[in-house]
Amino acid sequence: MNTILSIEKRNNVLLTMARLLEENRAEIININKQDLENYKGDDISMFDRLKVNDTKVDEMITAATHLASQDDPIGVERFSFKHDNGMQVYNKTASFGTVLIIYESRPDVTVEATGIAFKSGNKILLKGGKESISSNLKIIELWHKALQQNNASTDWIEYLQFNRIETQVFLEKPTQKVDLIVPRGGERLIAFVKEHATCPVIISGRGNNFVYVHKDADTDVALDIIINGKSKISACNAVDKVLIDENLPNRIDFVNQLMSKLKVLNIEVLKAKNFSSDEIWYEEFLDYKILIGKTASNKDAIAKINKYSGGHSSAVITKNDEVAKVFMESVDTAAVYHNASTRFTDGGQLGLGGELAISTDKLHQRGPIGLQHLVTNKWYVHGNGQIRS
Repeated sequence: MNTILSIEKRNNVLLTMARLLEENRAEIININKQDLENYKGDDISMFDRLKVNDTKVDEMITAATHLASQDDPIGVERFSFKHDNGMQVYNKTASFGTVLIIYESRPDVTVEATGIAFKSGNKILLKGGKESISSNLKIIELWHKALQQNNASTDWIEYLQFNRIETQVFLEKPTQKVDLIVPRGGERLIAFVKEHATCPVIISGRGNNFVYVHKDADTDVALDIIINGKSKISACNAVDKVLIDENLPNRIDFVNQLMSKLKVLNIEVLKAKNFSSDEIWYEEFLDYKILIGKTASNKDAIAKINKYSGGHSSAVITKNDEVAKVFMESVDTAAVYHNASTRFTDGGQLGLGGELAISTDKLHQRGPIGLQHLVTNKWYVHGNGQIRS
């Protein structure tokens, strides 16, 4: 295991990376155009995530700069105890060691997730998808320059140019120690990693997020939140399902308004009554689709969400605070919203400055995994010859 770089050096690498991203902005965007032109798939969400423009580069720079401004997540005291025998006991945060990030399509992950893992004192192994290879290799080149300009080894950040078979072999019999794996991508990628990995995996699972419009909802608020929930169809925090309380006053008018707004955005509206199977309720669309159904009560909405959602995000639209309280405490998703959009389930939006992934697991961290979450812990015990009797 590498000796962890000082916090000053880690921060300087991040600030150097931010500067290099700005200096190489045009080249990054031009190289990304090659990846876009070479992409032959028909997955519109993957194509959307693949794209790097000025806004994306701005976000990369902001992520690196913000990470450099945050406190060191390593060595934070979580617990202390003075033993009767005089030993002083501490529990402190510690790095994992080596983190493998496997991801599809998104070159920005090569900056943001790498930055979080690096600032957390870890060696980073990156396995990106073939669709973004040119963009990723350019960004890795900049990471290595940032490390070299700060007299740090390029071994801290390594890109694995593996095909699927080579990746499977590495997962099953890694040629170097791997302490944690974070897959970021679709359900097939996650299932592949879970099947073959021999070390802990943080699951960033499917979205399939729900909005429940309660009978006491402000329908203007509901319209805005649902429409905003489809503003980026490739995002894991996008809305796929809308449940409308059958007791909502003017429910038919509300549904017609909603359908009109969705039609303008070219979003296909699926009606629950048209499907004999319930498989559609489990599906994460990542597409210009939304499913609308009705429900009898808050209790029924909670039960439906807990059965079908991906455990990511859910929202209730209501003016009744007690209904919202019951909903938020009972729905089993990583993030729950009252009168706000699920699109806020994002490390930057929730005050973390960025995220490694959004975990739908309950261990060891749920929801956006920020800098302060990508740590394990270690016990430090100081004595002067104590033995246990």
